[in-house]
Amino acid sequence: MTTSPAPTPATTEPPADKPGMSNLSQRIIFGLIGAALLLGSVWYSAWTFALFFGAVQMRMLWEFYRMMRQAGYKPAALLGGAISALIFIGVLGVVVVNNVNDSIGQGMHYLVGDAHSAGIILTGILLLLPTILILREMMAWPRENQQLAPFANVGVALLGLLYVSLPMSLLSVVAFTETGYDYRRIFALLLLVWASDTGAYAAGKTFGKHKLAPKISPGKTWEGAIGGFVLTLVVGWGLGYLLPELSLTYRLVAAGAVAVFGPLGDLAESMLKRSVGVKDSGRIMPGHGGLLDRFDAFLFILPVLALLQLLFG
Repeated sequence: MTTSPAPTPATTEPPADKPGMSNLSQRIIFGLIGAALLLGSVWYSAWTFALFFGAVQMRMLWEFYRMMRQAGYKPAALLGGAISALIFIGVLGVVVVNNVNDSIGQGMHYLVGDAHSAGIILTGILLLLPTILILREMMAWPRENQQLAPFANVGVALLGLLYVSLPMSLLSVVAFTETGYDYRRIFALLLLVWASDTGAYAAGKTFGKHKLAPKISPGKTWEGAIGGFVLTLVVGWGLGYLLPELSLTYRLVAAGAVAVFGPLGDLAESMLKRSVGVKDSGRIMPGHGGLLDRFDAFLFILPVLALLQLLFG
């Protein structure tokens, strides 16, 4: 009698994982959330503006120090963050106490005193900063498993404050005038930056042939840069409806500054990321990278705009 072979057990495949959210969906959803938080905090009050951008500045500095740690440096992240907060409060205090006489002006007056006192405190912090950072390295010396010199750590910590914290703190110079906080100026700045990015992307995709900086950012072209410049000037002209008190000359000069220095700020951050071998500065916004990726143009734009405002009002 022959026996039939035992039936082969049916193979069961594990259920397929449900497809996750696409990168495009992530970019759209988190982009809308980020835009709502940004615009809402700027529009609602001077306090929400200060809290939002104070937090943004601290996160950007943390992302910078994180990339530097990946490169082998050990910057004083906690100390740098504390000093960054003092710089933001100090610049805000000098600007607000000197110009504003409402609730935020009274609150900043309570915190920092008059503008002269706030300026002295801020200057003292900046003058003593190298000494403080060097003392920190002396206390930690010698460090294990680090070939880089302690003064390199001091330099990186200082660079983060000069590259990220000080420029972002200058946003207060743009936002406050002799009449108080003016959210329209921040909206105008955002519109100019977005116009520069949009014009560069559209012109680059359509006409781009000549690389702008191929070793740093292969996707950028001269045609895109020209397109971004032109669209930014157009938006600068149109800002007369939002800020009619600003002359056309001032608006076009400010727009030109954004169109020139915004892409340079983006290239600088691209060079930074390539130098340490990372794609994005962080993952706080899925599909968009980190906040340093989102606000890199501000780091070159704000010193120029603050200087224009201080010189010409």
